[in-house]
Amino acid sequence: MTTAVARPQSAQLQAVERIKSYILDHRLRAGDPLPTEAELTAAIGASRSSVREAIRTLTALDIVEVRHGHGTFVGRLSLSAMIESLAFRSMLSSGTDYAVLADLVSIRQLMEQGFARPIIDSFTAEQEKGLGDLARQMKTLAKQGKPYIEEDRHFHLLLLEPLGNHLVVQLTGAFWEVQARVAPSLDVAPADWLRTANAHMEIVDAAAAGDLERLRSAIEEHYAPIRNHIRNLHA
Repeated sequence: MTTAVARPQSAQLQAVERIKSYILDHRLRAGDPLPTEAELTAAIGASRSSVREAIRTLTALDIVEVRHGHGTFVGRLSLSAMIESLAFRSMLSSGTDYAVLADLVSIRQLMEQGFARPIIDSFTAEQEKGLGDLARQMKTLAKQGKPYIEEDRHFHLLLLEPLGNHLVVQLTGAFWEVQARVAPSLDVAPADWLRTANAHMEIVDAAAAGDLERLRSAIEEHYAPIRNHIRNLHA
C-alpha cells in the first residue's frame, strides 16, 4: 500500500501561517498594528518577498488591512471573503438549478427557527415597533410591485441582534447579501413579494405574543415563496 506524501508548503503559505500565528501568539485584536515589514520578516523568519505575498493573501481574507502611509493592521475579520465565494458559486449555479441559493435559503430558515425561543425571550417593545415599521414598509412596497431589499436586510438583523450572538448576526448578514445578489435573476412575482411581506408582519406578531410554534410557522411561511420559486425553476 502506498502512502501519500504531503507536499511541502510554499514559502508564501508558510509566511501566511506564521503571520497568523504571530497575531494569535501576541494576542492582537482587530485594529492593532503589525510590525513593519522588516520587523515581521525577522520575527517569523521569512524573506521579504514571501512576507509581501503573504500580506496580500491575508488582506484578501480580511485578516490584515494595509493602510497606505500608516502601516499594516489586524483586519476586521469579517466574512467578506466567504460572501464573495458564495456569491460567485451561487451565480455559477444560477444558470442550472440554483442549488447553492437553495442551500443558503434552507440554512437561513433553520437558523431563525432554531433561535425562535431566544428571539421570543429577548423580544422588546422597541424591537416590536422597529420590526413592525419595517414590515409595514415592505407591505406598502410590495403592493406597489416594488422589491424591498434593504428593508428585508434591516428586518432580519434587527430580529437577531438582541440575542447577543455576533457570529449569528454576521452569518445572517453574509447569507442575506449572497441571496440579495442572486435573487434578482429569479424574477419573483409581485404576489410572492406581498406574501413574504405579510409573513414578516406575522413574525413580529408571533414573537410579541410569545407563541413559539406560531413564530416557527411564520418563519417557514416567510421562506416558502423563494423556496417554491427555486424548486419550480428546475421542476
